[in-house]
Amino acid sequence: MSDLASVQIAVYGLVQGVFFRYFTEQKARQLGLTGYVRNLPQEGTVEVRAEGERNKLETLINYLKVGPPTAKVTDVTTKWSEYTGGYFAFHIRH
Repeated sequence: MSDLASVQIAVYGLVQGVFFRYFTEQKARQLGLTGYVRNLPQEGTVEVRAEGERNKLETLINYLKVGPPTAKVTDVTTKWSEYTGGYFAFHIRH
């Protein structure tokens, strides 16, 4: 059985208004992950909640540390938890 997990990720830097959410959605879907990405009210912060195989979540985190070409990521924090199965797809929340 695969190692399923859930992770909450906060990405800081120049990550709003630079297609970061779209980039995240595309990468997560390519990896077969579920969850969402959204801008937080404080400027320069994007939140990601994702579930799936732990190795694929780690791959997503590595993508987020770089981001799309227009972004400038300064920090990424993660909080791991147990898989819930509460998401059916990965999408952008507005």
